[in-house]
Amino acid sequence: MSQRHEAARQASPRLVPIPEEQWDARTRKLLATAARDPGGRIPNIFTTLVRHPDLYEQFLPFGGQLLRRGRLSEGHRELLILRTAWNTGARYEWGRHLPLAKAAGVTDTDIDRITEGPDAPGWTGLQRHLILAADELNRDARMSDTTWEALAEHFGDAELIEITMLVGQYHMVAFFLNSTGVELDPGFDGTGFAEGDRTHG
Repeated sequence: MSQRHEAARQASPRLVPIPEEQWDARTRKLLATAARDPGGRIPNIFTTLVRHPDLYEQFLPFGGQLLRRGRLSEGHRELLILRTAWNTGARYEWGRHLPLAKAAGVTDTDIDRITEGPDAPGWTGLQRHLILAADELNRDARMSDTTWEALAEHFGDAELIEITMLVGQYHMVAFFLNSTGVELDPGFDGTGFAEGDRTHG
């Protein structure tokens, strides 16, 4: 396991989700519109982030725009998110997005490749450049000219902007998840994430 992934692991959460019996009227109103897991449970990310209600209120529309109403295809979006989760050691992010990725057509083989990086055999040219974009943004806070130009053959200006903002958004979320120690919700797992050595692009 890389030092980055090891550092992201918390023995116990620094902040725990607010239990329902402690929700005040505003918390209850804010969480009323949160996405729920099967059985009606609200994910830990929301019941923890709502400890800052003003930030929570502004965060959800922006996150929802990128996740549910963005211009990128679901498969391309999830490749970028999973590689960002891998790069930042965000097990929660990885575990929550595995089912979304699979529902969008990302295969188990693709998921294995995500952990190996852009040089893994089997990527299409576009997929490889999306993984490169996630790595370059993580490492350099910019895309290289080569990666930008390769992606510009497939995407317009709005989509190129969205790629940078999507990766940035999930970096920010990873910082929050890793620092507070949010625990992965019941029914989700970090398969493929915690085992073995980790390398980053």
